[in-house]
Amino acid sequence: MDLQRIKELIIQDNLVKFYQCKAWYGKDGIRNKALERDNNECQECKRQGKVSPAQNVHHIKEVKTHPELALVLSNVESVCINCHNKEHKRLEKYIRKKKSKWDDERW
Repeated sequence: MDLQRIKELIIQDNLVKFYQCKAWYGKDGIRNKALERDNNECQECKRQGKVSPAQNVHHIKEVKTHPELALVLSNVESVCINCHNKEHKRLEKYIRKKKSKWDDERW
């Protein structure tokens, strides 16, 4: 996939097509090369002294802002699902503060 096509997908808000292409997800794609390079271990957990298997590959500089780095191996790292969700702040919308059963202000 060339840079022009990646830019078109960004404009169309359809990066799913990029993540399905052979250059990313194929047998010899960047994703598999990153997982192999990182021994299928989460690099974020590793920095914290933990070991966990990586299921995702994360762009260090996002595709939307740096499409020229979308298929550059040095711009990706292997991460576990939890670290990937934290990086993209996907968990925040699921964490809700529970309302206290008692309202202390009433007393």
